[in-house]
Amino acid sequence: MKTLGFFGSGKMASALIKGVLRAGLFNPNQIWASDVIDGARELLKKETDINVTASNIEVARNADVAILAVKPNQIKELLDQINEPFKGRLLVSIAAGVTMKTITSSLNSSTRVVRVMPNTPCLVGESASAFALSSNCSEEDAGAVQQIFGAVGMAFRVDEKLLDAVTGLSGSGPAYIYMVIEALSDGGVAMGLSRDTATKLAAQTVLGAAKMVLETGMHPGQLKDMVTSPGGTTIEGVHELEKGQLRATLINAVRAAAEKSRAMGQK
Repeated sequence: MKTLGFFGSGKMASALIKGVLRAGLFNPNQIWASDVIDGARELLKKETDINVTASNIEVARNADVAILAVKPNQIKELLDQINEPFKGRLLVSIAAGVTMKTITSSLNSSTRVVRVMPNTPCLVGESASAFALSSNCSEEDAGAVQQIFGAVGMAFRVDEKLLDAVTGLSGSGPAYIYMVIEALSDGGVAMGLSRDTATKLAAQTVLGAAKMVLETGMHPGQLKDMVTSPGGTTIEGVHELEKGQLRATLINAVRAAAEKSRAMGQK
């Protein structure tokens, strides 16, 4: 993996570029990105000093591995453009709801394809990503994808059939957690805290709880029990959450978003 390309230079692509540069995986002169918008290219060049161009074909000719980071409705035209100059290399798609079959059907059979579902905390280096490989991918390809997306968070290898579940959980999950943070903040405001203090306390609480799960390896239920003293304040709050069916509501949210993702992929 000597050179890396990006078809599209939106927020997710920009975050990935900055992540791999920060991790030292590539030098700026080893990265190419295309965008038809002059201002977007100029900004990316200023921020990263990578090679920028308006030509997808130029990226295809220069990249060993390329990230497909355009909108789903632009993919077919782009794949037709790069099919010949990019054949035999590794294409990594981060387009939501676009199946492996849709992508591979427009490409030379020697081109390897990986589908990745990242999420927006990629923008702050804390993405939860999952990826699936086409049948002609190698373990070396898997390692390359792991490196790239590991530079902006965590990356997990799954079967493609599970990417809809990933979309419902970690792809859409940040929105659920923002709602939780907002609601906790509202509760703090209701009890007299300033909005700024309440929001920061809520956000730091979520961040700290997440780190406890990841760093201790303990089951979330065990960690919850460590906070809920007999006859204490926390168990009263937990009881209210159980009455409001918090768990069932979150499970249903993941299922609904996953089903929507599956339906989008079948169109």
